[in-house]
Amino acid sequence: MAKKLESLKDLKAASTKTETESKSTRKSVKDKQGRSYATGKRKDAVARVWVRPGKGNITVNSKSIDEYFARPVLKMLINQPFVLTNRENEFDVICTVNGGGLSGQAGAIRHGISKALNEYEPELRPILKQAGLLTRDDRIVERKKYGKAKARRSYQFSKR
Repeated sequence: MAKKLESLKDLKAASTKTETESKSTRKSVKDKQGRSYATGKRKDAVARVWVRPGKGNITVNSKSIDEYFARPVLKMLINQPFVLTNRENEFDVICTVNGGGLSGQAGAIRHGISKALNEYEPELRPILKQAGLLTRDDRIVERKKYGKAKARRSYQFSKR
């Protein structure tokens, strides 16, 4: 049966025990092929990402990253989790992405890679968390309102 808590000191001692127990080390999550999986989202894009040890090849929808993303800024965005954690050219990434435009898809892949790296190597979590890569960017396009040209843009006013 549980021990009676009679004073604040007893309560504090009991709470510190539970804190240390809850801060147990996270375990790496891998499938039979040694891969970690995560889903990344950004705007309307959804990316399913698998990370495994390799030579740094990134495949997006069965195409290389150079074929799929022509702009260097998008490639840099996708490689950001590896650069921050000093894991460049250590992991192969296979991902499928759909929905949204190229910028949203690159953001979704970055989010998925970050989450998959966190699953593969839990000790990288503080670095990724501080950089804000594990947080889903929940900004989406505001809907169009009636009587307006777009969400907030009015039609041109004519006095005469």
